[in-house]
Amino acid sequence: MPFGRRVTFVLGQMRVREAKDFLVQQTAEQAAFENVPLSGLEKRMMYFTEKGECPENPIALNNFDDTTTYEKKISLLMAQAYRRIKREDPEKLRLWNNAFQILSKGDHLPPLVLATEQV
Repeated sequence: MPFGRRVTFVLGQMRVREAKDFLVQQTAEQAAFENVPLSGLEKRMMYFTEKGECPENPIALNNFDDTTTYEKKISLLMAQAYRRIKREDPEKLRLWNNAFQILSKGDHLPPLVLATEQV
């Protein structure tokens, strides 16, 4: 997904890439609402997966000195985005839940980050 471009989702089942696009978009919007800097690298890291398709070389994404800080930041932003969406937009909430359901079936970063934070 080119960053800065809004993604529109239609009814129906998302694919893995669409699910990631949606969650990255919502996380970036939450960061903007809160004036929290979110770099392009941080957004691209949200597409990381150990298995399956990763849109860029995983080694190139491994530029973090402190992954714990990154994961905590993303987890907090995603949790706050979820609460905002739950209050404001039933359709986005449906998309959010659909995205998590799809990504929870694999080894994808967004559900893993939230699961780590909730433990």
